[in-house]
Amino acid sequence: MRRTADSPEAGPPVSPWWQDAVFYQVYVRSFADSDGDGVGDLEGIRSRLGYLELLGVDALWLTPFFRSPMADHGYDVADPRDVDPLFGDLAAFDRLVADTHNHGMKITIDLVPNHTSDQHPWFQEALRAGPGSRERERYHFRDGLGPDGSTPPNNWTSVFGGPAWTRVRDGQWYLHLFAPQQPDLHWEHPDVRADLVQTLRFWLDRGVDGFRIDVAHGMAKPPGLPDMDPRAVTIMAGSNAPDFVDLRFDNDEVHDIHRLIRKVLDDYPGTMAVGEIWVDQEERFAAYVRPDELHLGFNFKLVEAEFDADSVRRAIDRSLAAVESTGSPATWTLSNHDVVRHVTRYGGGELGTRRARAMALVELALPGTTYIYNGEELGLPNVDLPDWALQDPTWERSGHTQRGRDGCRVPLPWEGEIPSYGFSRAGAAWLPMPPQWGALTVEKQLEDPESMLSLYRHALEIRKTAQGFGGDELEWYGAPPGCFAFRRKGGGLICALNTSAASVPLPPGEILLSSGPMDGNQLPPETSVWLV
Repeated sequence: MRRTADSPEAGPPVSPWWQDAVFYQVYVRSFADSDGDGVGDLEGIRSRLGYLELLGVDALWLTPFFRSPMADHGYDVADPRDVDPLFGDLAAFDRLVADTHNHGMKITIDLVPNHTSDQHPWFQEALRAGPGSRERERYHFRDGLGPDGSTPPNNWTSVFGGPAWTRVRDGQWYLHLFAPQQPDLHWEHPDVRADLVQTLRFWLDRGVDGFRIDVAHGMAKPPGLPDMDPRAVTIMAGSNAPDFVDLRFDNDEVHDIHRLIRKVLDDYPGTMAVGEIWVDQEERFAAYVRPDELHLGFNFKLVEAEFDADSVRRAIDRSLAAVESTGSPATWTLSNHDVVRHVTRYGGGELGTRRARAMALVELALPGTTYIYNGEELGLPNVDLPDWALQDPTWERSGHTQRGRDGCRVPLPWEGEIPSYGFSRAGAAWLPMPPQWGALTVEKQLEDPESMLSLYRHALEIRKTAQGFGGDELEWYGAPPGCFAFRRKGGGLICALNTSAASVPLPPGEILLSSGPMDGNQLPPETSVWLV
């Protein structure tokens, strides 16, 4: 096992703990419910820490649990320095931090700096104070266009659909890049920056090991908030339209905010920050992980890649190139709470599961930091929920044309044969769980050496103990069409992937682990393998 910067062994540290850590994303609402209300909570997480230790992850990332009206399931924060009663209280959080550390894991939490809830005291004060007030300067309030001010101040659209502006009773408009209940903060205001520092120190003083920064490429807005070319609009930035600039995101001034965050973290040795960064160009991404900014940046290239060897290899090469000159490790993820689960993306059913198993070994063989989204270790697919169950604001904002993200947020099945499979002692979870998930429970999969959970456990154990995982660079082998193989330079691990329709000869080496049954000395389709 590699020594990290805070390991107790004597000798100089090799690397910070996050350099090659495996993080486990806990979507708090959907992990485990301790009080029977059908919604996951902090005590539920604490009750399952033994499972996470058994799985073999190094750190947790908790989605928002702060006080919130829950218009966007916690990403609309009314008080960033308190726990919403739905999830527990500060005492429950402190117990969770202590127990997580006792289980040998780190704990990181979400930070939502781009916007607040419309129920935040600041926003309520701004509404009462009226146009031209100092209270409104903490947000982006503007007069509308046209003789009666009835046209929004610019043509920006919300990520959740519809205009990015909402008009208030006195006639002014306020900016919200997401839901109307999430007004964007004005980051040029000193109160906004001072409040962030207070929030950071509040949670760091309670023992958290780091933060995941929501919309880390947001916050800063261009002077004057000019109109933008609509062709630039994609999910979060202009990643699919490089000839057009999405003025809503990735403005240069955002780096001043990250330097402020880093300055605070430097007062707490051994802590870190990872940013959600939806930018396409490698040089733009690299700017976020400079030595005085974020320690890590979420790279979504594997999420965007198809199950095709050439597509996956391009994603890997681009991800490594983005951090090559920064000193920051690459990050890898296949799913999260905002995207369709990769079992479903890869075709669903047995086909999607085979491909997901193969990609799990590819991801865990790569140098850098890995993020596992809760439930992917069980092979959970996206769920096609009925219309009545949908809660994501995208559903309403799009006029019921986009179903939103609820399908990847269905709670985890723990045990038993019927919903809610041990997730809650309540009769129903906050999102309905499929009747066929009895075969996917943790209980069932722990007993099956061929299950997805067993594959993840075995892979994580090998990743921690085998010598072949050293080195930060890859060497690519020649491979048949539809296949690739790479070797970890400095370690020696070989990972091969076959996305073609026929078996192919294996690279030379001793097999450590395969994602599925092998065919003699041949690598079958939709299969990956580790060798040394």
